[in-house]
Amino acid sequence: MHIVITGGAGFLGARLARTLLAQGQLSLAGAAPRPISRITLVDRAAPPADLAADARIAAVTGDLNDQLAAPHAAFWREADAIFHLAAAVSGECEADFDLGMRSNFAATHALLERVRALGTKPVLVFASSLAVFGDSPEQPLPEVIVDQTLPTPQTSYGIQKFIGEQLVADFTRKGFVRGRSVRLMTVSVRPGKPNGAASGFFSGMVREPLAGLPAACPVPDSTPVAIASPARTIEGIVRAAEATDAEWGPRTALNLPSLATTVGDMAAALERVAGKAATALLDRAPDAAIMRIVKTWPGRFETARAKALGLTADPSFEAVIRDYVRENPDAVKLPGVA
Repeated sequence: MHIVITGGAGFLGARLARTLLAQGQLSLAGAAPRPISRITLVDRAAPPADLAADARIAAVTGDLNDQLAAPHAAFWREADAIFHLAAAVSGECEADFDLGMRSNFAATHALLERVRALGTKPVLVFASSLAVFGDSPEQPLPEVIVDQTLPTPQTSYGIQKFIGEQLVADFTRKGFVRGRSVRLMTVSVRPGKPNGAASGFFSGMVREPLAGLPAACPVPDSTPVAIASPARTIEGIVRAAEATDAEWGPRTALNLPSLATTVGDMAAALERVAGKAATALLDRAPDAAIMRIVKTWPGRFETARAKALGLTADPSFEAVIRDYVRENPDAVKLPGVA
């Protein structure tokens, strides 16, 4: 089996690749499991060293739109499954409209058109976002988002992701792909350097203090957030590829499970793990631009479809932090982390 991951050198793309390599096989849409012979990682950046050293990994570097336009890129034709994770993130899209439209709308459309022209009908998993839901005075969100809640995005990023969902749904309806869109929750804790996502501080407020560094926490403690750990997020992405058509159900996107918490509760969990020295490093200066984006996102979900697929939320944010500490011991520099 040949798998393509766009955004494959990024944090989630690389983690997905490692997970699939460790499994060694994959059951696509309920079919019998098949060995994974090759994973092609498409990204602007080169893959991490451990992936580059694996003989089953092929790396294609460059702009995704350019790679889709290349006439002799055989890896698209050979793909049994495509995980489309490449995207410009929320803060970038709000600051640069053209970047978001090229990276999120145009690239997704071009990918679907490329697959349609090839006629290979791969399983395609599209990473959407909870940002397709947005609160506004004219159309307030319900207190709890359920599977049938109508998306009402309030940011360019959310709108572009919702367009991507609809494209995947229609290309699936026409039989060009076997598409499944999954709405990712706010993923925390992400290791590595901050990115341009408005949600980036949800990881930074834990990651940086654990490293003994100051971190921005620019929204009030009462701000609700729907959190999913990296492990739970990857579980949802893989399960989307494995589910039978009957298990998957409607073509609409799937809300992945989330832990409903608040910024204040996240800070309290950090203090339980790392003490007051960690929370003392939080800079609580407000950032109006970030708050304008984050305040529109929902904080509570009921995910019956995901539950029926066997997917579950993280038990607590303290457990999420402890998972991060266990997986990234070299990134923890603050003394006394329990």
